[in-house]
Amino acid sequence: MVSENSDASGGEMTALALKILVAGGFGVGKTTLVGAVSEIRPLRTEELLSEAGQSVDDTDGVDQKVTTTVAMDFGRITIRSGLSLYLFGTPGQDRFWFLWDELSQGALGAVVLADTRRLEDCFPAVDYFEHRHIPFVVAVNCFTGARTYGAQDVSRALDLDRGTPVVLCDARDRDSGKEVLIRLVEYAGRVHTARLLDSVG
Repeated sequence: MVSENSDASGGEMTALALKILVAGGFGVGKTTLVGAVSEIRPLRTEELLSEAGQSVDDTDGVDQKVTTTVAMDFGRITIRSGLSLYLFGTPGQDRFWFLWDELSQGALGAVVLADTRRLEDCFPAVDYFEHRHIPFVVAVNCFTGARTYGAQDVSRALDLDRGTPVVLCDARDRDSGKEVLIRLVEYAGRVHTARLLDSVG
């Protein structure tokens, strides 16, 4: 998405807004990350967990979680002058994955949040973006009390394609979240540039 804005000298400068997805398993911190970095009040579509959902929502390891995203989270952050990111947090449960195809349309890339206590929960998101050739980074949300693993350990455990970045983060911290997004924009930019050069080569 591109829009034109006047700068202080009266000239025209291009403001670029890029679409980023924030994905991962149930209870991994997607809503928290979007809320922490967003410079606007984030749009949330959370509902209370119900008894009816207990048979389909695996809360093992996230016992304190009382709400869940049922459509998406939305936030915005300005990375630098003229560059903003529109953040779309995806729902984590299988039954809401039909929304992912809509949300991923036009996305520059994605952040896959991972929790090392439930690392297998991010496999579906990794597979989704790999199969659709959408650049992504894996951001390991370092929960208090969880065992710490290095980026290479996580990369091997997830069998990531060579070069896919893995970063450690605290989804509650704005600066930490911003660093994850900067890494994604840099990585996705390199991937898209390489594809463009391949297509004209």
